[in-house]
Amino acid sequence: MSRRGWVLFALMSVLWGVPYLMIKVAVEGVSVPMVVFARTALGAAVLLPLAIRAGRLDVVRRHWRPLLAFTAVEILGPWALLSDAENRLTSSMTGLLIAAVPIIAVVVARLTGDAERLGALRWAGLLIGLVGVGVLAGPHLGGGSAWAIGEVMLVAVGYAIAPVITTRRLRDLPSLQLAAFALAIAAVVYAGPAAATWPDEMPSGRVLAALVGLGLICTALAFIVFFELIREVGTSRGMVFTYVNPAVAVVAGVVFLSEPLTGTILASFALILGGSVLATARRSPASGSASGSEPSSASGSASGVGAAARQQPGPHPEEAPTA
Repeated sequence: MSRRGWVLFALMSVLWGVPYLMIKVAVEGVSVPMVVFARTALGAAVLLPLAIRAGRLDVVRRHWRPLLAFTAVEILGPWALLSDAENRLTSSMTGLLIAAVPIIAVVVARLTGDAERLGALRWAGLLIGLVGVGVLAGPHLGGGSAWAIGEVMLVAVGYAIAPVITTRRLRDLPSLQLAAFALAIAAVVYAGPAAATWPDEMPSGRVLAALVGLGLICTALAFIVFFELIREVGTSRGMVFTYVNPAVAVVAGVVFLSEPLTGTILASFALILGGSVLATARRSPASGSASGSEPSSASGSASGVGAAARQQPGPHPEEAPTA
């Protein structure tokens, strides 16, 4: 991989690894609808003019129904659920739970007609990953965090369903237009709830910085960098950063918010990420053996539209992370 490719890879690992930290800070001072609106509105303000300039608006009009469905399961529900969950969960725990998205995506693909056979290695990956989720979530299910854990797992299901919509119904829609218009739709939907829950006084500088960071850095800039990364190194190598995002989320929570780093977190991290790698391993057409750890779905993160986002011209990534 070129030096430019490594730089883009490192940027993506951070840009879609730190949103959990910023969400945790933002919900300290503003409502959940305000967090989602600020993020989507700022992201759309940057990406929508670029998408309009690029053209292909006829494709957007032809695909407005699946675009709405994608927006619902990728942004409208997940970003609100994540923000609400982080009122009770640490950012690092949230990031690790979302790392189970590739595992859930394998199950969703099977339930929706994917004919690819799951071998012993992939079944083992599913079981290992689910054990990791249990190790992480189990100690919290008896208390007030159970509801929040359920919210995060619903987010993971949404992030796993989004690639099905994009690969089956939105293959003709370029990734820039997909991201820009999905964000714009979400911003319009959340404008009313955000206005109704507008804070009585100006939030702190820390909260405002988190909102701006979510919208401009973790959403708008992240998508621009993502498109460039896929152009530079291709899909399979570029998507490996989805396995780095959870580690970034944990480190950010520990360093900046003094969140605990326990043996349980480390064990669950190893199990979830190891399970994801095994569960999404591809079978080589030539040899019929598993051939690596190319992600089969968004290793979701709180910041991104994206599963199966495509950029034209250039390589067409089958799945892009939601980070």
